[in-house]
Amino acid sequence: MNHILITRILACFFMLASVAASAEQFKVLLFTKTDGWHHKSINAGVTAMETLAKKHHFLVDWHEDAGRINDDNLKQYDAIVFMLTTGNILNEEQQGAMERFIQSGKGFVGIHSASDTEYEWDWYTKMVGRTFHIHPEIQTGELQVLDRKFPGLERMPDRLLWTEEWYEFGAERIDGLNYILAVDEKTYDPEADWGRVAGKGMGKFHPIAWYHEYDGGRAFYTALGHMGSTYSDPLFMEHIYGGLYWAVTGKGIKKQATSN
Repeated sequence: MNHILITRILACFFMLASVAASAEQFKVLLFTKTDGWHHKSINAGVTAMETLAKKHHFLVDWHEDAGRINDDNLKQYDAIVFMLTTGNILNEEQQGAMERFIQSGKGFVGIHSASDTEYEWDWYTKMVGRTFHIHPEIQTGELQVLDRKFPGLERMPDRLLWTEEWYEFGAERIDGLNYILAVDEKTYDPEADWGRVAGKGMGKFHPIAWYHEYDGGRAFYTALGHMGSTYSDPLFMEHIYGGLYWAVTGKGIKKQATSN
């Protein structure tokens, strides 16, 4: 073997090693299609997700074309993020592709109005866990951390003031939801009346974020994220990445042993 050939082989080896070393952790499809209310915060959310991808070394593709939800295209992704989606946005064929995606062991992340999406698709509403019912005016309330072991909540205080469009939800669509955030309804006015629908809050326990294993895969949902300014809040983006990280990997935060 001559010197030139050896040099070329070594160059190829180091090039492949460099590519492998720089490969991103995982790849995510960010989907923001709406068929109803269109949040002005979508663009801020997309920018924040792209920044998050750079910070945590993963790839994100942003689309509003439901045609991207097909078996062949979804093979490249590890999770699908429905951010600020509304209404009926997928046809039956696309719904089937998404079901097979989750059943193959992949992850789902729903942000804010992902619970105001696809009410008639039973499989989807069970994956999200609860469906949106109504919300009062945007107000400041007291957010509470329920599960410190879930990733993304390491630096969030046990209780903190948070300004949000506080969603009121219907009953659980499935058993086994693991709740990680709640809001104290005594710290804001939960009543709302839109004429065709009204709400008085959810009472002593008002969940805001949760996760569960579902149909072979994993699903995380948070009701936070209505306002564009929220997507520049480091605590919120850590919360989003924690949910995404769990949805992709199934990993949490190890609880530290306490000394006697």
